[in-house]
Amino acid sequence: MPSVTRSFTVRPAPAAVIDYLKDFANAEEWDPGTESCTRVGEGPVAVGAHWHNVSKIAGVTTELDYELVELTDSRIVLVGRNDSATSTDTITVLPSGDGSEITYHADLGLHGLANLAAPAMKLVFEKLADDTEEQLTRVLESR
Repeated sequence: MPSVTRSFTVRPAPAAVIDYLKDFANAEEWDPGTESCTRVGEGPVAVGAHWHNVSKIAGVTTELDYELVELTDSRIVLVGRNDSATSTDTITVLPSGDGSEITYHADLGLHGLANLAAPAMKLVFEKLADDTEEQLTRVLESR
């Protein structure tokens, strides 16, 4: 199971960061792999909310259906699934000076034959994590 973790600081306060990141449709702005991320359903963004995400990573397009499974004042957990993978993104946001420290942890569980690609996916995930940290920092700093 490939996994990556990045920790970094941004100027916005934790409440503003959590409020922005809990709506996974915003991944279109901050996740370099996301081509589209569409909310499924209506109502407030809360535990149980769903999104359909289309990503292109290393030239391969994949679609995952995400669910917000945990939301607190300091933590967001999103789980995306399709037939060949389960992606769990855990985002922790804590106060740091006048801003926030974000720890972004992503686990990718590959199923069936897709599991054979796990070693190569680890390298791809490391690069994607670097790009995500850079882009997410830029987006949050501009808010």
